Amino acid sequence: MAQPVTHIWRLLGWGRTLARHGALRGIERDPNTPAQVRRLCRVARLGAIQPRQPDYAGAFRDIGPAAIKLGQTLATRPDIVGEEAAHNLLSLQDSLPPVPYKAICDEIEASFARPVSGLFATIEHESVGSASIAQVHRAVTAEGRQVAVKVLRPGIADKFARDIDTYEWAAAHLEALGGEAARLRPRQVIANFRRWTLRELDLRREAASASELSEAMNAFPGYRVPAIDWDRTNGRVMTLDWVDGVKISDVAALEAAGHDRKELARRLVLAFLTQAISHGLFHADMHQGNLFVEADGTIAAIDFGIMGRIDRRARAWLAEILYGLTTGNYRRVAEIHFEAQYVPPHHSVDEFATALRAVGEPMRGKPVSELSVGAMLDGLFAITRDFDMQTQPHLLLLQKTMVMVEGIATSLDPAINMWDVSAPFVRGWIRDELGPEAALADRLREDADTLLRLPALIRRIEERFPPRGGAPEQLPLPKIELMWERRRRSSRQPVWGYLGALVAGAAVALAGSAQGWWG
Repeated sequence: MAQPVTHIWRLLGWGRTLARHGALRGIERDPNTPAQVRRLCRVARLGAIQPRQPDYAGAFRDIGPAAIKLGQTLATRPDIVGEEAAHNLLSLQDSLPPVPYKAICDEIEASFARPVSGLFATIEHESVGSASIAQVHRAVTAEGRQVAVKVLRPGIADKFARDIDTYEWAAAHLEALGGEAARLRPRQVIANFRRWTLRELDLRREAASASELSEAMNAFPGYRVPAIDWDRTNGRVMTLDWVDGVKISDVAALEAAGHDRKELARRLVLAFLTQAISHGLFHADMHQGNLFVEADGTIAAIDFGIMGRIDRRARAWLAEILYGLTTGNYRRVAEIHFEAQYVPPHHSVDEFATALRAVGEPMRGKPVSELSVGAMLDGLFAITRDFDMQTQPHLLLLQKTMVMVEGIATSLDPAINMWDVSAPFVRGWIRDELGPEAALADRLREDADTLLRLPALIRRIEERFPPRGGAPEQLPLPKIELMWERRRRSSRQPVWGYLGALVAGAAVALAGSAQGWWG
């Protein structure tokens, strides 16, 4: 664990980098930014020559790989940061400078303890894609199979660990400021971000996620996940089938190939709903660079480092919320928020339903092209503040992915109505999974499971309360402060704590960006 002075030095350096690229303006102007953070922004830009047009991508790239991943998240949120910033950040997804092939070759050979020639018949030295964590090379196996080889950038795990360590330290100080910063729960946001990035840094887990999603979506026509070559996959290298298709963002190429853009948009939305609601496992990095359309019209997905999961209860809540919004049943949507304990019980369900109606009614029956997604989200965030609704970190990934899917679907079919496409699917799932027959089946299964657990429960009770003659239960040990813990709290500790609270915003503004600048 780094010392406070190390964290502060890093944060000041990052803030200065943001200032040089003009990227602090959005944070400084946001009315929800804490006053201490706003003052820090002013200090960070003192003497800095700021460009007229902010270069967000340049700032995030200069800060480092962890910031680049957060910048990629912002690139999918034009509704929050604006079209200009989102367009600028798109360069973080597909056009990073690649690592020289020699370093990649060394990484492959070290991870397998075998020469590259023993793994692949040929491998292209030029990468076909280079991102903040890994880069991809096209290759042919000894069996003649066309594959893509994804390799971690050398030393990337250590770089991520260092930066995220400071993000966590900064988030703790920011949350201690209270108010809006505490409501957004930055510490939990950073904890989730750490988990996601640790998964991305272990390519075996990405391969397992791809395999799991492939099984889940096997029965969904027109959507494909490339097969994994497990013999050529480990923690630092992943090999999978090559995808030969057109990027879903290349509308002109899709038109030239004769693909039905409206059908592609509809299928993409239904594929996401099938993953999230039916299976509780969804591809959470569905930006335009990770989706291709093959010659037969199949949508092929790649890059499964970030996967979202939702338990069955949350999926039921999500389905009912979506269906309530599509049908205008705002009362039921409000009740679900209270049942899920998203909204504190001292608030009124009726008032919350009315607030939801004020946001939802203008959206119903209109194509996406006529709606302001940013205005809609602003309204929803205002509701969460008014009703003391804390940020739900487990839903942030779902929210981000929904916005990504909507953006791609709109680019394919500007007239698409997301509610009309979603409603039949959600209605069918609710009928099948939450109807009377399903409820009865769930109750029978739950009661049977309870009966089967009774013998083990009795044994545990006997172990916990043994017959006479057993060893008596020991009293809990008192908490004793260790000497080195006392020494850490020197007389300068309050100074560092105060300074940390001031500088925390520079990093947490990045780390909390899954909701935009501050919500």
